[in-house]
Amino acid sequence: MLRRSFLANGLWPALLGASGPRASAEPAAKSAGPANGALLIIGGGQQGGEIGRAGRELSGGDGGRWVHIPTAAEDVSNVTPPNNLAGWHATMTRLHTWDRKVADSEAFVAPLRSATAVYFEGGRQWRLVDVYGGTRTERELRAVLDRGGLIAGTSAGATIQGSYLVRGSPNGNGTMMSPGHERGFGYVKNAAIDQHVLARGRAADMAKVVAAHPGLLGIGIDEGTAALVQQNILTVVGRSVILITDGATHDGKPYYALTAGTRFDLASWTVLPAKAERAGG
Repeated sequence: MLRRSFLANGLWPALLGASGPRASAEPAAKSAGPANGALLIIGGGQQGGEIGRAGRELSGGDGGRWVHIPTAAEDVSNVTPPNNLAGWHATMTRLHTWDRKVADSEAFVAPLRSATAVYFEGGRQWRLVDVYGGTRTERELRAVLDRGGLIAGTSAGATIQGSYLVRGSPNGNGTMMSPGHERGFGYVKNAAIDQHVLARGRAADMAKVVAAHPGLLGIGIDEGTAALVQQNILTVVGRSVILITDGATHDGKPYYALTAGTRFDLASWTVLPAKAERAGG
């Protein structure tokens, strides 16, 4: 009866572990995705149907309520909602300002409060940080994830989703590390995200960032490819590859490639076994 009482009150495990830490404690996660919701992090270029289908499904299908943020673009007047992803959205509301006071206002963030999905356009990621960082807009973007929604973005809209912002310099996208513009929105914790990595010859660029910040994970996404992140599992979607830079050397290179369908554990930085195919019939 005494042992049952201890168990019922949660005291027995505490007493057993009083002399030291529990042997079953899990190691701390190296990196992490969002606890709720999903990310669709696109490396730029033309997106295929597999990315479109993922976006549609994760946003709520016909009932999806999208918010389109074109602020990273140099000329937002020429930016229209993505037309190469047919069926992504039932409704899409444009949300843009250059004014931080407006970005911090209740009226401006109202569309985000009912959104099931957000799409960040490409351009330059520092513009997103300068306008929305630390405002109500950034908080409401996080709230979309917290209630199970989707954050999607391409190019600059991919990089902004990491915790460390690469190519954030207002002076040009050739600078990988720019003091004052190194904080992303952090939907993927302890990670830096690059884009267009093969198309623009950027495969090895992340190595210098990881060398300067040991323990940081580098995720490089090529065009036409997306990282679908749900909790700590990243799945490669699309026609090309995702490059992982983890501070080690892999066959003489500072990165290794993940191909379509591959799953990667952000917590342990390991490639997961392929899912077994179900037998037909």
